[in-house]
Amino acid sequence: MTTEETAAKAEPIPASSAITYSDGSVSTPAERKRAFQILFLCQLAGGMGQTLVYAVMPPIARRLGMSEFETTMIYSLSSFLWIVTSPFWGRRSDVVGRKPIMMVGLLAFAISTTIFATLVLVGLQGWIQVGVLFPMLLVARSIFGGLGSGNGSAAQAYVADRTTRSERASGVASLGAAFGIGTAIGPGVAAAFAVIHVVAPFYAVALLGYVSAALIWFYLPERMRPSNRVSERQERKAGLKWYDRRALPWVAISITLSFAQSIVMQLCAFYFIDMLHLKLDDATQMVSVGLMAMAIAALFAQIGLIQRFNLSVQWLLRWGAIITIFSFLGLIAGFSYGILVTALTLSGLGFGLLRPGLQAGASLSVSHRDQGAMAGFIAGTSATGMILTPFIFLNSFIGFNVYERMPQAPFIVGALLVLGILVFALFHPLMRGLQQSADDYEDEEEGIGLQ
Repeated sequence: MTTEETAAKAEPIPASSAITYSDGSVSTPAERKRAFQILFLCQLAGGMGQTLVYAVMPPIARRLGMSEFETTMIYSLSSFLWIVTSPFWGRRSDVVGRKPIMMVGLLAFAISTTIFATLVLVGLQGWIQVGVLFPMLLVARSIFGGLGSGNGSAAQAYVADRTTRSERASGVASLGAAFGIGTAIGPGVAAAFAVIHVVAPFYAVALLGYVSAALIWFYLPERMRPSNRVSERQERKAGLKWYDRRALPWVAISITLSFAQSIVMQLCAFYFIDMLHLKLDDATQMVSVGLMAMAIAALFAQIGLIQRFNLSVQWLLRWGAIITIFSFLGLIAGFSYGILVTALTLSGLGFGLLRPGLQAGASLSVSHRDQGAMAGFIAGTSATGMILTPFIFLNSFIGFNVYERMPQAPFIVGALLVLGILVFALFHPLMRGLQQSADDYEDEEEGIGLQ
């Protein structure tokens, strides 16, 4: 072992330091900064793709004659595949490296979005009947669910590999901030490009996905597999399972949070249309405003609050839950456009605190060796709500469509779910170890740096 490698294993390496490897290569702070900027752009594309879909698809579905259940089922199948494959891709990133997994995810996202947009365009032209179009849309979206799920978990693990414990919450939140910017831009992109054509936003975001994949391929540095730099002590801890006591509480919170957030994201456009009696031609623009306000609030939480103040995981979960509960109450009581937009704004602020709190808490609960696996569990379970929401609230096949009978019912359930997260943050023993701010942790990992 060389002198440089011995020194790297002897003490943590701050993110601001240069690292020298046995082959003489050096990674500099500037190189790490560039890497994080590339990841920022990749998460930006994902955020844009999410919110513009929720703004554009409901009016498109109504034009195509698709029901709410059919519309949400398109994303439910993709979400199911996301849940199944995310842990796999997370663990694979621990072995083959973060970069290849991110490449697969981004290309799957771009290709899936391109095919999906083309199919919608063909359907709107009347060239394909809805009965044939619907399964084709399911397959197109499934490409993203099955192959694209590794991008987020690999990106989170990449940041965890290259930050100390004291930097972890801020580093993870930076990815959330990128996603938040994307969600903020997404509705604006939808409204702007919808003037050209209703499917134009999909093609624009797909193009950004291709560009992001190219940047990952050419400019993201990764010199060796993550497993090549972990200590023997960390190797012995390998093989993290979702039911492990270090992971299970966070998996449960992730599922709960996903369900609550998907209620807002999947139903808010239909809720706006039905409660405010909007014309379909006006729905995209009006819903986009609400989603943009929601995304900007999330961005404020992640950049204006988390990045500026050294907030603990416990603080993020407690206050995020309180604010989110009030947002659900606003949606339940909101029968005017102003109240509904205000409720979505609070929702963005609350979820903007909850999601980084979940990700940072989960990451801090395991060693570097298990970062990919833990990130995979969180990324996978974050899609469970996309399946639960349509089956519970929009399923006409059981003879009782909850949303049609009582549109406020899903938001009542959402408030109760977030109340459960608040109880967890207040009373669970796990929170005792997460009360301090991130800077108060001793950096336990060995050999942190750009690999």
